Amino acid sequence: MRITPTVLVVDDDPGFRSVALRILRAAGFKIAGEAESCSTGMDAALALRPDAILVDARLPDGEGAVLARALLAMPWAPRVVLTSTDGDVAAQVDGDANLPFVAKADLPGAPLGQLLAGG
Repeated sequence: MRITPTVLVVDDDPGFRSVALRILRAAGFKIAGEAESCSTGMDAALALRPDAILVDARLPDGEGAVLARALLAMPWAPRVVLTSTDGDVAAQVDGDANLPFVAKADLPGAPLGQLLAGG
């Protein structure tokens, strides 16, 4: 029996969250929840313990990369993918195999199964 991986989406843009949720569902993920800031993202992650978390790099109350690294350290070891429309973010995490980056425009064609579920 295959277990459907759960994903939390942390992004302050409700329009993008909506698109990301549709893409993730179409890729076979179950949506654990959504959040719009670093603080609500951390709270949701702790409450929901998703298998994977998609995190926007620019959040209103802090840097998504800092949140993403904190989420990677959680005891249940979620997979985390950083996303942004800002190309400079990719350079900030380049070489960090534990924190993959996908540009928001590339999300529809990204290998989400591999990045978020290890498949």
